[in-house]
Amino acid sequence: MGPEIVVPLGAFLCAIVLAIGVPIARAYSRRMDAESKNPRLPAEVTDRLERMEQALDSVALEVERISEGQRFTTKLLSEGRSADDARQIKSSASPPDRAT
Repeated sequence: MGPEIVVPLGAFLCAIVLAIGVPIARAYSRRMDAESKNPRLPAEVTDRLERMEQALDSVALEVERISEGQRFTTKLLSEGRSADDARQIKSSASPPDRAT
């Protein structure tokens, strides 16, 4: 086989490989890109994340209850102080009854 046959045959094979290989490579790269955008998580991980989410929700609810109780206690204490202050103001404002 001389170079006059090998060179055109090589060029023809190269064109066939490129014509078939480039679309296959593009399809494979698109598939890899699509998989990287939507990663698949194992079912165990998904279940664990759901349990963690439920636990966080319950903790948030308990924290809200605690803060509501603290607001209520603060309100009671401030009302108690204002009532004590009002009694002290009334007792100091009224002149003492002195019988002479």
